[in-house]
Amino acid sequence: MFNRKTSGLALMLLLLIACKKDTTDNDTPNTVDPTELPGDKTTWWQPAAGISFDWQLDDINSSTTFSGSVVDVDAFTTSAETVAALHAQGKKVIAYLSVGTFEDDRPDGSLLPKDVVGKKYDEWPHEKWVDIRQIDKLKPWLNSRFNMILKKGFDAIEPDNLDSYANTTGFDINIDDTKKYIDFLITTAHSNGLGIGQKNVPELTGQYASKFDWALTEDAFKQGWQNDLKLYAQLKKPVFVVEYTDETPQKTFDAQYCPAAAALGYTAILKKRDLDAWVHKCE
Repeated sequence: MFNRKTSGLALMLLLLIACKKDTTDNDTPNTVDPTELPGDKTTWWQPAAGISFDWQLDDINSSTTFSGSVVDVDAFTTSAETVAALHAQGKKVIAYLSVGTFEDDRPDGSLLPKDVVGKKYDEWPHEKWVDIRQIDKLKPWLNSRFNMILKKGFDAIEPDNLDSYANTTGFDINIDDTKKYIDFLITTAHSNGLGIGQKNVPELTGQYASKFDWALTEDAFKQGWQNDLKLYAQLKKPVFVVEYTDETPQKTFDAQYCPAAAALGYTAILKKRDLDAWVHKCE
């Protein structure tokens, strides 16, 4: 026999249980594992050749201004507010990130197993090479860095120290290991909506100009390998040429390198090696 009173009480109890469950679910914070990435993007920023550029690894803030349309700044010390302020100025913002070494002033060293950390980088004693052959062991460290960059709103990354195969690292790294690592980095960047560029390693241009979104060189004209990047210009992709004042006088830069860079379709700037705010551009 149907009992309206009993059924009503039962219905009320069920509703209370459901409400309690919903409240509990809503109060649970949405946590994101910093060692996992969404990887669900199909588009990313792809700049065109000829765009203006500046590079500053000094600490900057939301009041810092740049003349270049593209700015390359430190991934760790640049805040989300500063990235947003640069976007408000109409800039695209690249995050400088070492992917081949660990710098001892970075806060994420605990994500690197000891067996992937090698010898000190001779030119930069506060950095140690990492074993890029062990990608699975590096993923938590790399993914955490990518997540930081995404959270701050960067448009792209500049992956530094891709040339471990040419250095004394403590590991038997060859150029094929580097190619596998680069393929992983490009796929990870693009699948998370980030552009990514080739930093130096001119010998890899033939294989990677179609995959990277731009190239960034240091002392290419001084060292005589500027023509190795021509494929980027042919593909209408930027080549950001940086020459340093400790190697190249301003007169040489203006009289020789600027006309040559223009003929090649590159964007050239002269910087101090510590990459502070000072910049000299071709007229």
